[in-house]
Amino acid sequence: MIRVLIAEDQQLVLGALSALLRLEPDIEVVAGARDGREALALCERLVPDIVLTDIEMPHMTGIELAQALSSRKLACRVVVVTTFARSGYLRRAMEAGVRGYLLKDAPVEALADAIRVVHGGGRAIAPELALASWNGGSDPLTERERQVLRLAGEGRSSVEIARQVHLSEGTVRNYLSEAISKLGAGNRVEAYRMARDAGWL
Repeated sequence: MIRVLIAEDQQLVLGALSALLRLEPDIEVVAGARDGREALALCERLVPDIVLTDIEMPHMTGIELAQALSSRKLACRVVVVTTFARSGYLRRAMEAGVRGYLLKDAPVEALADAIRVVHGGGRAIAPELALASWNGGSDPLTERERQVLRLAGEGRSSVEIARQVHLSEGTVRNYLSEAISKLGAGNRVEAYRMARDAGWL
């Protein structure tokens, strides 16, 4: 049996994925988590074969979850299932060690097949996403620029961002200015929107 943990913050989607996968004779859903932090704790305790995760979740994104699993050397392979068909997300997911990346409108057969492929050591990427990633531009942001831009997009002031990331206010403004310049944006709100649309946040 392939032991699967599902991380999904929308209860309805979590329930639907669990119910559909339980119909597969060789797949066992061992747990469900409502956010990335809970998923990580469950992975450390249960060590499932496959972690099926959304990208955007409270406390820890699916990409951050994949990075955390990799850094802890847990033998869990990650498959992302998301609504975000953005090449930037796919590239960052691959860099984090994600082995599969599918869209939520894929048929359940495709999801089950992807789980089997990844469990067997392969990769499973939605073809339309692989093509978009090949043709898309590369992410110009550093990790720190991405961090402060994400917080700015949430409406935080430079003072609040500085307090949260333990930097001086001037350093935060410099990171934001650099991100705005790299993206050719007019201000931090526009830079946030552009980076988010490209899947770089």
